[in-house]
Amino acid sequence: MTTVLLVGRLGQARYITHIARSHMIPPWFALVHPKTGTPINATLLITVLSSCIAFFTGLDVLSSLLSVSTLFIFMMISVALLVRRYYVTGVTPREDMLKLVFFLMMIVASSMRISAYWGLRPNGWVGYAIAVPVRFLATLGMSVFLKQQRLARVWGVPLVPWLPSLSIATNVFLMGSLSYDAFVRFGVCTLVMLVYYVLFGLHSTYDMAHQQEKVQMQSIKVKHTETIENANP
Repeated sequence: MTTVLLVGRLGQARYITHIARSHMIPPWFALVHPKTGTPINATLLITVLSSCIAFFTGLDVLSSLLSVSTLFIFMMISVALLVRRYYVTGVTPREDMLKLVFFLMMIVASSMRISAYWGLRPNGWVGYAIAVPVRFLATLGMSVFLKQQRLARVWGVPLVPWLPSLSIATNVFLMGSLSYDAFVRFGVCTLVMLVYYVLFGLHSTYDMAHQQEKVQMQSIKVKHTETIENANP
């Protein structure tokens, strides 16, 4: 766990830098050291927070919270991959979009069913006889009835949608093996971050995006004016 915290401190500092650049947190944390080129302020912030968590939190709490959050992120990445491959705004017909939503719901729901059945009745088989075919048919339906709207140009995930569907089932199954307290902690942390984003972060990113649009428009106007002046000396 100590190694995980140390490695995570380096990677998460870069996340904090980008979050600060969008003004979700004070922009001071986005400053980069002029000599080393590293986000020194964001690294210090993550170091202090990680140290406080490590000093005052038990190892079992940290491991369970880290596990459920990591597995949830991996599961959402697989879902996002399927959405990206099969849906393009303004291009994908509404009928295909509804099919995609239905198939995704069936894949996730059947995966949750398998995980729950394993925890409640590990020696049973009826639940598997229902959930496994449902997940297989949902994946097959996505493969047969939907056309991929995006294809990888150089490198991409192979065997779509089968491999992402398997990833969803695997991550959900592993999440089901964790304790109830892990989900409570994860839910509380997620709720706190969601409230912060809705009350503060959403407005900050919106204002920042409009500010960037204004800067771009002003830059275009300046270039256009310079072009006209050069054309008419």
